[in-house]
Amino acid sequence: MHLKLAHLILAHAQPKQLERLINRLQHPNADIYIHLDEKANLNSFDYLQCIPNVYFVKKRSRIYWGTYSLVQATLDGMEQIIESGMPYSHINLLSAQDYPLKNSNDIAAFFNANTGKSFMDSPVIGAEWKDGVYRVENYNFGDYHFPGHYLLQYLVNVSRIKKKTPHGFKPYGRSQWLTITPACAGYVINYLRIYPEIKRYFRMSFAPDEFIFQTILGNSPLKNTLVNDNLRHIDFPVGNLHPTTLTVADAKTLTNCGKLYARKFNPSVDGVILNYLDWVAEFGVDLNSEEYKCLDYIFTKN
Repeated sequence: MHLKLAHLILAHAQPKQLERLINRLQHPNADIYIHLDEKANLNSFDYLQCIPNVYFVKKRSRIYWGTYSLVQATLDGMEQIIESGMPYSHINLLSAQDYPLKNSNDIAAFFNANTGKSFMDSPVIGAEWKDGVYRVENYNFGDYHFPGHYLLQYLVNVSRIKKKTPHGFKPYGRSQWLTITPACAGYVINYLRIYPEIKRYFRMSFAPDEFIFQTILGNSPLKNTLVNDNLRHIDFPVGNLHPTTLTVADAKTLTNCGKLYARKFNPSVDGVILNYLDWVAEFGVDLNSEEYKCLDYIFTKN
């Protein structure tokens, strides 16, 4: 039996780019759920619901970068997916600026061969991801909107008052983007309901979306189902706050990386790279063939 795959896309702008992503993800055994930022104009995106197997997440969050609002949007989408009752093998979290590197048949086959496994970028914070220590120890009040919250945040952190990781958790994480089983998604949803202090801890952290799932699941009975690989190629230079926008200059890297997805892309910066990826994914060109060399020349040299 082939289980279905649920894609959960977080979107806030560029409906045409989102439409292209949706069309590339289409598969008989895939459904697509879209969480649209509450700040975005729904009318600009509403036509996408006419595409088969596309659903909008009913609960919309006002998303602000680096805050718990991104976690809440993800949890609401996952909860709707679970409550649909469909037999999904995985929930695949994407940004509207992501794009698949494989065709939809290859992606479906991969996840059907890996039922019961969840894929996340989850090194140990501190030992393997040193930049993540700031997330674990320092306070961030960006998700709270009382007057003077940033001043209070500064005063608390400059006084060197450190947060304590609750429940004796070992912290894991690095990337927000992941593909997990409904069992793992349900575990995180229920855990945060049962233990409000856990939600409070992450809500007072900077960019909690990058380590909340990894930390809760990495300290759970489901930890042995986790694979430390989020199946994505992301060029994120050390010290940068945002990943590099990928272009045709990255074509060979993307073709050879062996990942299922990559981010981020912007057609207004470079749309040719998306055409290139479509061609390679659909026709499965042999990387050593003359055909590939010709294709590479057409897309990357002209």
